Amino acid sequence: MKKAYFGIAVMIVVLVGIVGPIASTFAQDAAPAAEGDAQGTEAKAEEAAAQNLTFAQLIKQGGVTMIPLGLMSVAMFYFIIRNILLLREKQLLRADLRTEIEEKLARRDVAGVREICQANPSLMTSVLDGGLERISESDEDITHVMEAIEEAGNEQMVTFMKPINYLSIIGGTAPMLGLLGTVSGMIKAFQSIAAGGMGKPEVLAGNIGEALITTATGLIIAIPAMIAYFVFKNNFIKSMSSMGRMVGHFMNVYRNAKR
Repeated sequence: MKKAYFGIAVMIVVLVGIVGPIASTFAQDAAPAAEGDAQGTEAKAEEAAAQNLTFAQLIKQGGVTMIPLGLMSVAMFYFIIRNILLLREKQLLRADLRTEIEEKLARRDVAGVREICQANPSLMTSVLDGGLERISESDEDITHVMEAIEEAGNEQMVTFMKPINYLSIIGGTAPMLGLLGTVSGMIKAFQSIAAGGMGKPEVLAGNIGEALITTATGLIIAIPAMIAYFVFKNNFIKSMSSMGRMVGHFMNVYRNAKR
């Protein structure tokens, strides 16, 4: 799972690289221009206060769209942590059970292998148990077993891919919500202009700030979500391939076992 941790490190770097400049830029824009002013000391104090409140002001200025974006950010971190914990190759393939399973299959002890699989749920054991379920005293056709293994494999793939696909949904939806906030902010800005708001730059700044903040927030959520999606997806596909080879090996052991 080294690639997953590398992907998380990349996401942290991306977040720091994007959030830092954005916060700094808005902080500078929010502060009044104090240089050359007779009351420079007071202006500098106001600038420091504005910079201390920058993050809270940005969240507030983003408007209603920031609520679903905030929920999406929480969901993104939840699915990233969940996938890191559940999609470890050691946990999916359970290589530690390989010797014990081989020994029982060499003795054609199907019931014993199924007990091991049911006591140790994982991707590999669930698929192997689904295949061995088709074996009976009257029917030991390996073809039927392999069909059952394929069916169980497809079922497990859907189950494990669901939380991975949620990251893709978040990565695709967050920018659209950000764009919705952008459109909302620009509409308010033009309404202020139509109502004679050209003489009130603070009103226009607030509307335009809403537009820019929601766009930036949507991208900040989407970028790490999409990186995590591809990292987890590629690692899981690799684990599925390894699982297929492992289960195929077990079936060969069973096929070549002495009756």
